[in-house]
Amino acid sequence: MSSNLSTVAYIGATILFILSLGGLSNQESSRRGNLFGMIGMTIAVLATVFGPQVTGGGYAWIIGAMLIGGSVGLYLARTVQMTQMPELVAFMHSMVGLAAMLVGFATFVDPSATKDFVGAAKTIHELEIYIGIFIGAVTFSGSVIAFGKLSGRVSGNPVLLPGRHWLNLTGLLVVIYFGGVFMNAHTVADGWTPLIVMTVLALLFGVHMVMAIGGADMPVVVSMLNSYSGWAAAATGFMLSNDLLIVVGALVGSSGAILSYIMCNAMNRSFISVIAGGFGTTSAKPTATAGGEQPVGEVTPVSALETAELLREAKSVIIVPGYGMAVAQAQHTVFEITKLLREKGVNIRFGIHPVAGRMPGHMNVLLAEAKVPYDIVFEMDELNDDFPDTDVAMVIGANDIVNPSAQDDPSSPIAGMPVLEVWKAKTSIVMKRSMASGYAGVDNPLFYKENNRMLFGDAKKMLDEVLTALKA
Repeated sequence: MSSNLSTVAYIGATILFILSLGGLSNQESSRRGNLFGMIGMTIAVLATVFGPQVTGGGYAWIIGAMLIGGSVGLYLARTVQMTQMPELVAFMHSMVGLAAMLVGFATFVDPSATKDFVGAAKTIHELEIYIGIFIGAVTFSGSVIAFGKLSGRVSGNPVLLPGRHWLNLTGLLVVIYFGGVFMNAHTVADGWTPLIVMTVLALLFGVHMVMAIGGADMPVVVSMLNSYSGWAAAATGFMLSNDLLIVVGALVGSSGAILSYIMCNAMNRSFISVIAGGFGTTSAKPTATAGGEQPVGEVTPVSALETAELLREAKSVIIVPGYGMAVAQAQHTVFEITKLLREKGVNIRFGIHPVAGRMPGHMNVLLAEAKVPYDIVFEMDELNDDFPDTDVAMVIGANDIVNPSAQDDPSSPIAGMPVLEVWKAKTSIVMKRSMASGYAGVDNPLFYKENNRMLFGDAKKMLDEVLTALKA
């Protein structure tokens, strides 16, 4: 393939990637967006493999790598459960970071990669290598820890070291210092020591950064690492002088940053405060209210049969799904209940909080998998004003995103966080296994309100009983 044809293919792939991002911004067009992305990536890979930069001797290695990577990807796609999607995304981010690191080291030790660079161009190229490896290392180690937290292998509690901000600042200054040493190295051997020291510090920084972030902030962490992986890919493009990789990395990096900003707004948190860590534990210990007292009152349990009666008599129902629905894999039963109620003329809708689940869009993906119609799935801001006119608000496995403390208790860790105001419905039903607090470790006064009912048990089992009762 000629250089001109390769450039044209890259331009076409770039356009498809932009259309893909545009399509993914809406549920109805998301399938088309995915298709554009796959076509664009196919064109990009073919244009690169058959482009002028690859010689005949490299095809065997490329084909072998593609077969191995494709096999792993196919296996994961067929075996990973929907509840495991957040940790799979974190794993993929770690692979991007690792690739950026390896490309940086390979570019540094390969004399043919730098033979065309002299003077200022050589300095810029070396800076690209240094920054690329740094970003890749932070992305890799941070994503590995995020994978551990999301999969339960690492505690969701934030690990807050004494003077952690000073540790981060000191580490950054050391990285900058060794960057100067690396830029002044005259040989590959001279540059190895500062490069290795920087890589180790970057790996430690990634671990420390994500370990300090609590479980309640994990959706923001996933989107943040998505952004980091994009910038790592862009850095790889600079190292390889590949324009398409630079553009694609910039698209992913910027869109991830925008998503992180949106997620932070949804939690009433600044991006800096998330990175600083400290919010969100997995402790079940209740948090005191502003007056220093624990939430008071008695919970009112309800049976599956009684829940079915409430739903049957309702004219308007709003369902709020959470991570508990994903764990129980209850989304298909939820759809069956939804379909049955809609056939009876009930106005039933779904309210999605931006940080419900463990990653951005987690609940939307689950509901789409269960074939829930897109036109009855709404964002939090679109439904909050409708709760006073709603007969039944049904919360399935959610906790922090329906916690009134966010509005009523200024001392609460989630104070100011926008939440779904389910307690304003005539009756709210919360489905949980127990009275344990949510991922943020904050007790929920919703459970004790007079108009609230608690349906305890596995969400899938309880909803199956509700469905059976509704059919009867």
